[in-house]
Amino acid sequence: MTATAHSVGAARPQRSTYSSVAITLHWLIALAMLTNIGLAWYFGTLPKAAQVAPVQLHKSIGITVLLLTLIRIGWRLVNTPPPLPATMHTWEKWAATANHLVFYLLMLAMPLSGWAMVSASPLIKVHPTMLYWTIPWPTYPLLPTDPDQLHDARKLFSKTHELLAWLAYATIALHVAAALKHQFIDRDDVVARMIPLLRRKKGAAS
Repeated sequence: MTATAHSVGAARPQRSTYSSVAITLHWLIALAMLTNIGLAWYFGTLPKAAQVAPVQLHKSIGITVLLLTLIRIGWRLVNTPPPLPATMHTWEKWAATANHLVFYLLMLAMPLSGWAMVSASPLIKVHPTMLYWTIPWPTYPLLPTDPDQLHDARKLFSKTHELLAWLAYATIALHVAAALKHQFIDRDDVVARMIPLLRRKKGAAS
């Protein structure tokens, strides 16, 4: 029985697309990140008093991204992603891996730096973080208690969050450009790994 089970497992074909769970997490996180980018630009144009509601939504979405990313990492650790096409050059595979690693860094570091930034702000006592105006969210742990140190920490977190945002813009642009290249120039199935409906029929790319 063991030999039979082993032979069946060995004969199981490798996935050509991501699992439905990985695809759902990918697009939920992508939608949340793009929404938060839009919110950040929007509330930056508002007077201070009008920023409270969109900032609260921005914080809620950011924490959601953090939690979804942790789930996505856990899923990725126990579910091998589909392989990249053999036609891709080695440097392209390295670039794709690096791009994904930067994305994971951003999906963790941006919410964490934002959480730390608002937690170090004196406004947290006036406008505590409420996820979607319903669930209380704690302040970031291990912040300094000295007022001067807390002020300096907030400036550091704010600058870090801003720099990460610009890195996110560049990474997203590169990611989209690479996807368009694979879909319309290389005409391979890289994008179809995440959007199975785009999978090409054999011979369609020739």
